[in-house]
Amino acid sequence: MTGACLLVGATALTLASGGFDLTWRHSVERTEWRESWRIADGALRLTEAAVKGSGAGMDPGPGARLVDGWWVWTPDLAPVPDLTLAASGATGGGWRLCDGATCQELGAEPGAAIRLAPCPD
Repeated sequence: MTGACLLVGATALTLASGGFDLTWRHSVERTEWRESWRIADGALRLTEAAVKGSGAGMDPGPGARLVDGWWVWTPDLAPVPDLTLAASGATGGGWRLCDGATCQELGAEPGAAIRLAPCPD
């Protein structure tokens, strides 16, 4: 797949892989969560989710399997036009957005929510 463009707030990022991974720490359980997203047809599709444990509001999804300490599954959800990431400051860190080996942290400090969306054509 060729690259894709993702709007992070008002900044456009070119993604070499056509997708990205989001990781963060759950605000109550302090457990890591990871999601893999693809950009296609002007929408975002969740292709894989994983959590390092279970607890308050973070149970593994249907069909989850344990892989290297992570519960991993493929969510059966419709594509979405955008994602809104809260920046509460309650998690001890922000959201980590990675495109392959290139990563950046979003929302590390409390503040306005961050919107992720495919770039307009």
